[in-house]
Amino acid sequence: MGAEYGRSGSSESKLSRWLRRRPKDAPGADEGRLGLLLAVAAAKLPLAPAAYPAGYRCSCERVGCPTPARHPVSFAWQTQSTTDRAQIERWALGQPEANFITATGMVHDVLDVPLEAGREALERLLAEGVDVGPVAESGGVGDQARMLFFTATRGTPEDEDEWWPCELDCHPETMDEHPGLRWHCRGSYVLVPPARLPGDHEVSWVRGPEHGLPDPLTLLETLTDACARHGVADAHAVAWPLGR
Repeated sequence: MGAEYGRSGSSESKLSRWLRRRPKDAPGADEGRLGLLLAVAAAKLPLAPAAYPAGYRCSCERVGCPTPARHPVSFAWQTQSTTDRAQIERWALGQPEANFITATGMVHDVLDVPLEAGREALERLLAEGVDVGPVAESGGVGDQARMLFFTATRGTPEDEDEWWPCELDCHPETMDEHPGLRWHCRGSYVLVPPARLPGDHEVSWVRGPEHGLPDPLTLLETLTDACARHGVADAHAVAWPLGR
């Protein structure tokens, strides 16, 4: 399928591929990490520091952390999230091991699907010439292996009563409970590349943040179909946390 991405002109950036091949302790790795984070901020996706792996555990040191290395370090992550270059540089250089999350529902949403379903859907979308935005792969075992499709947010409707925070159905901590499609909007977050996970897994770009954010509705049907074909029975049940 990588060849298909290349033919579509939408393969991951040369910088992303180069960084993925480099040893994590190679000279200049910090500068490459900072460059990728600043590229995310330049795309107006707000960032905040997150936990990171400490062996097979989480740096938060919480016993039995349900999402090791996948959660923000501050309870104030929604107000802390920023695209300010100077602040992100301070965080990244001052916390060289930290992962970063991006708060969804401000500028962008994220459609989050099982990895194999996501790969199938991405190949189909590109073959059909659909405008696909940034896409990331999040490694892991079983249902933790995901593909993240970054889209424009649907905005705030005139009637607030029609919406509710997506954490009701698809907060990152419910990953194991809902293996189907999750729509991260207000009140949620996802990790952004480059991020490290326990077990030597990582979060990396398939299509970088230089791609524009599409309307999520242009991707939704293909993603839910792919989830259904991969045996995810509850895909439609958790694919619409934004109201009607």
